[in-house]
Amino acid sequence: MTIPHPASPGPTPADPASPDASDTTVHTPDPRRNRRNRRAQTGQWRSLLPSTDDYALLRSTWRGDITAGITVGIVALPLALAFGVSSGVGAEAGLITAIVAGLIAAIFGGSNVQVSGPTGAMVVVLAPIVMAHGVAAVALVSLMAGVIVLLAGVFKLGRTVSFIPWPVIEGFTLGIGVIIFMQQVPAAVGYAGSLPPNTVAAAWHALTHATWPEGFLPLAVVAAVIIVMLLLGRFAPKAPASFLAIIVVTVAVLVLRLPVADIGEIPRSLPAPTLPEINPELVGALVGPAFAVAALAAIESLLSARVAASMADTGPYHADRELVGQGLASIGAGFFGGMPATGAIARTSVNVRSGGRTRVSAIVHALVLLAVVYLAAGVVSVIPLAALSGVLMVTAGRMVNLEVASRVLRSTRSDGVVFVITAIITITVDLVVAVGIGIAAAAFFILRRMSLDTGLFRETLPGRAMPGDERIALFRIEGSLFFGAAERILDQILEHKATNDIDVVILRLSQIQMIDATGANQLTELVTSLERRGVTVIIKGVRKEHIHVLGVLGAIRSLRDPNHLVDDLDTAVTHARSHVTGVSGESVSR
Repeated sequence: MTIPHPASPGPTPADPASPDASDTTVHTPDPRRNRRNRRAQTGQWRSLLPSTDDYALLRSTWRGDITAGITVGIVALPLALAFGVSSGVGAEAGLITAIVAGLIAAIFGGSNVQVSGPTGAMVVVLAPIVMAHGVAAVALVSLMAGVIVLLAGVFKLGRTVSFIPWPVIEGFTLGIGVIIFMQQVPAAVGYAGSLPPNTVAAAWHALTHATWPEGFLPLAVVAAVIIVMLLLGRFAPKAPASFLAIIVVTVAVLVLRLPVADIGEIPRSLPAPTLPEINPELVGALVGPAFAVAALAAIESLLSARVAASMADTGPYHADRELVGQGLASIGAGFFGGMPATGAIARTSVNVRSGGRTRVSAIVHALVLLAVVYLAAGVVSVIPLAALSGVLMVTAGRMVNLEVASRVLRSTRSDGVVFVITAIITITVDLVVAVGIGIAAAAFFILRRMSLDTGLFRETLPGRAMPGDERIALFRIEGSLFFGAAERILDQILEHKATNDIDVVILRLSQIQMIDATGANQLTELVTSLERRGVTVIIKGVRKEHIHVLGVLGAIRSLRDPNHLVDDLDTAVTHARSHVTGVSGESVSR
């Protein structure tokens, strides 16, 4: 059977498929189908909104959720204050973000255990904005980035995170764990001076510039917290280990009157919500930074939610709804003078490890911070910073899963390289940069593997050998004819022609899994070059899904005759032999 040539006439008027065909049938809309479509669209929108299903497990998990929420709230307090100060907008902005954004994201987000708020990764992006445009610009950036993330969720872009390979996810997670651990070093040794912006450099600076032997006292506090948590984890796994460890160590520090740094004074009220001043010139200047902040918020939140979903049986996360929730959270924080929010893997990990199983724990975390602002600022202020550092060090240690790392490294060499590259860049450079480079490295290795898997094979003609067969070359191409392999494969055919007296080339394309524009264009150039040299080209077995790209880019039109496009090998060979022996190819093919 001969495949129709693209230049051949289309459907005749008598063809029912033709738009010119006479059709007197009256098509009436099916009201039931319309109702089903409307219900489906309504269901898609409802999936982005909160529902009672979010709290289906609450009857059996509420104790653990409340305990986890309190623990996360205490752990989140110094982080919120520190991130606010580090970004340049002040401690109050960090606390506002943890409360407002944490509450909104918990209700509207797509993860059952995600805890949101200010993060260290966001500080890196916000600090230059503050330096360039002032503190007031951060609230406006929060609004702009929130709208961008919200629209990304509405337009169903959340599943793009599924394109991030597993080695990149694990490298990112390991890197985050190392960063969390190193971020606690200054408080663990009691260093309160200025620090370099890089986490690794900051940890080293704190160790080398701490006052010794005074630094051993906060280290002892950290060690005590770690020991209590490990003992509780071994002998009382259901107990809120981090919360109890903080209580025990704080009481001990107060009783013994140990001179260690504590949380200190915190704000005692929240400001009224106001719309940030919108200056068209400032808005224009902040468009680029807003997209960078939005990209970071989306990537970090989705990766955090994905990691959290794998840490415990808390149900899957809804990626698009998570973006909607994070977008609304940043918008809400902006109205209160806060900063952009993301899902926080450190706090989310504490939440899961402490027993949080529904979004109630994240809601409680926000309410705890709100209660701290208005009711218990003085009580919480005496908690040693070193005690919180111990909690996060244990959490970070649990995130660095050596068994998983070993499996990745032993899987394939390319996956191991991607894993190591992502982890190193996460630790030393930036989270978003690490994910981008990790994906690029993974794509490079995949394309390289696809290129190597694409091969060219010279085959003997089927059936009994006939005179002139030596002047016919039958090539089978397998794999993917794409930009990474097309030139190499097709050059091999031309080189083969240069060393052999060949009059007809048959190209078997039925084993090609994918053809991109580059591959189709290279094939067009090959056919044109061979035909120009007097070599007849016959293409056999083009798949239906490849007809379009080959037709658009001229590979089929470049054939000498429409009958040189066939889908049967015997037909192709018979036609090729007719050219060699001088018999009319057209009569034979028929």
